[in-house]
Order: sequence, then C-alpha cells, then structure tokens
Amino acid sequence: PIHPYRNGRLAVDEIHTLYWEECGNPLGVPVLFLHGGPGSGLSVKHRQFFDPAYYRIVLFDQRGAGQSTPLGEVRNNTTQLLINDIERIRNMLEIDQWLVFGGSWGSTLALAYGQAHPERCTGFVLRGIFLCTKPEIEWFLNRIQWLFPEVYAQFVADIPEAERTDLLRAFGRRLFGGDPTESLKAARAWGRYEGRCLHLLPRPEVADQFGSDAVALGVGRLEAHYFLHDAFLDDDQLINNIDRIAHLPATIIQGRYDVVCPALSAWRLHQAWPQASYFMIEDAGHAAFEPGICQALVAATERFRLTGRL
Repeated sequence: PIHPYRNGRLAVDEIHTLYWEECGNPLGVPVLFLHGGPGSGLSVKHRQFFDPAYYRIVLFDQRGAGQSTPLGEVRNNTTQLLINDIERIRNMLEIDQWLVFGGSWGSTLALAYGQAHPERCTGFVLRGIFLCTKPEIEWFLNRIQWLFPEVYAQFVADIPEAERTDLLRAFGRRLFGGDPTESLKAARAWGRYEGRCLHLLPRPEVADQFGSDAVALGVGRLEAHYFLHDAFLDDDQLINNIDRIAHLPATIIQGRYDVVCPALSAWRLHQAWPQASYFMIEDAGHAAFEPGICQALVAATERFRLTGRL
C-alpha cells in the first residue's frame, strides 16, 4: 500500500471540484494516472502500478467521479474540459512533462490529451483500449449479450421492449429525466452490467461494487452521457490524429477476452501506431487487476524506469 504525501481539492468551475493526490517520490519522474469509466473514479490500488521510490505519482478523480463533486454531474462535463483539467493540475503542480497511464476510458482520455498536448507527454501506458467509436458503443450496449445473455437480460429488464431498439436513449431518459429514484435505479443496472463483464472469471464482489450508489451514479450517468455525445470526439479522431504522438514511446496492453473493450480496438491502434509495443494477454478479460494485465502494467512502468522505453 502507498499513501499520498499530498492531496487536495481543485475547483475548476462553478459546478465541479476535483479531488487530486500525489504519491511516491516528490522529486521523482512524474506520471499521471487516468481512471476509467468515465465515472469509475480512483482506487487506492491504482497507486501501486508505480515504484514509489522512482515515480512522482499524480492521480485525480475526473469530473463527476469518485471523490470529486458533485458525483455523477454531467453539466460542464466534456472530453475537452477534462483535457483542460489535466493541464490545470499539471500547472498547479509545476510539472513540465509526465508519463501518461490510462486504461479503458482512461486510454481514450490519455490519447485525446496526448494529441492535444504532445509536448507535455514523455510516453503512454495504455490498457483495454477504448476509442469511443460508434461500433464500440453499439457493442457495449447490444452485442455483449452474445457472451453474457443472462447479465444483459438483467441490464434491460426495466426497459420496455418497445424502447430497446435505442437502448442508449432509453437509459438516457431514465438517467437524466429528473426523477432521482428512477435515475439511481437505472445507474445501478448500468453499473452492475459493466461490473459483471469485467473479468475473465466471475468476481461477484466487483459487480456489487459497481452496483453500489457511490460507483453506479458516476459510471451509469457519465458513461451514458459520453456515449450519447460520442465522447465529444470526431469520428475515429484518436486514430486519425495518431501522428501527433507517434514519435513518443508507448505500450498497449490488452486482454484477449476483454468483453467490455474488445481487442479489435487495441489492434487498430497498434496498426496505426506500429512503433508502440503491443502485448496481448491471453488469459485475461478487461480489468486492470486481472493477474496477467496487472503484471504487464507493472512491467511497463519498470521498463520506463530502467530504460526510458516502453
């Protein structure tokens, strides 16, 4: 376990206040951790991917997530604003450049941030790649049922049959319709759905955690919000702009049996960015703490520590 040596709250506008923390070596090599979701928030375990004697580890809860307030808030919540938040944190901490580490939605945000500010990045560690394209959103909402039919059935149980042809907007009406009870119920269904699909082998405690109010409100509301707006990105923007960061070291780590963010997205990213190292973990699903994925992530931060390469 690693404990922060400094933390705080940063008001970024009239609505949102972000929680941030620093761990490890205050004089070490800066690394930025970007959590998934959007809306999943931080775990204390996220600090442990990095050698605390070497790295200055910066973590924060994105708008509407974790300990940032208000939880689940979608107003003033866009990818561009999250990129601006990262820059505000970097400037506040007087960091010139940092290694950027992100998985799932964190990989989306890492790529978007890097392409907006390549001069601030020393490299990228990316896991469970999500490019937030329409086919990926369609997969998450409607195609996972081919592998998890009973989980999917529970996900859509409260959506009338007639509304299931556009499941995203059906959930949107409930999540953002103004009825707090209905919104929470829909968020719990969304969170449990994702939580039950994260691992290669069942982890019921994770599904329960994702179905809890503290996680579900962030995950359900923010994921639906970002999906409804295609993550505020142009079509295939993260692939089309890869030349902006192609000169930087990077590693792509992907679980073969990742159902939440299937391997095709990681493969597409690697085809566009052949200079990046590419590791397919053959006995893993989506989650960062699948044993093989966790080992590969730590190995990547150790390679960067020892060689400056990824």
